[in-house]
Amino acid sequence: MKQPSPSGSQEPNNKTGRSFFWWEADTLVVNILGKPSATCDVIGKVKGTQLKVSVTAAPRAGRATDHMVRFLAGEFGVPSSAIEVVFGRMNINKQLRIKAPQKLPVMFQRMHPTWTALRIGGFP
Repeated sequence: MKQPSPSGSQEPNNKTGRSFFWWEADTLVVNILGKPSATCDVIGKVKGTQLKVSVTAAPRAGRATDHMVRFLAGEFGVPSSAIEVVFGRMNINKQLRIKAPQKLPVMFQRMHPTWTALRIGGFP
């Protein structure tokens, strides 16, 4: 279901798969396409309805996902405990719930700058 944004327009991000992220109250839900064993930890480009995230950790017993959570915690300005892996801990296709992010990487801001800025407490 689309939620109205603070400006009154419809939020472009929803659970139907049209976007790689959406908001549920103060929680950011993100669909991830993971890339383990990469040369560096990096948030990549949007691939359809997923955001590509590469991490250096090897895909063994969920360690790459654990590493990804720690990496993304820093990118979103939250403790690792604020990120829940909804599904995909041992798969490249994941969904994460990030509780009350304090900052947003640039690709989220590009999707809808006013809406995402207001969701994390206003413009800098």
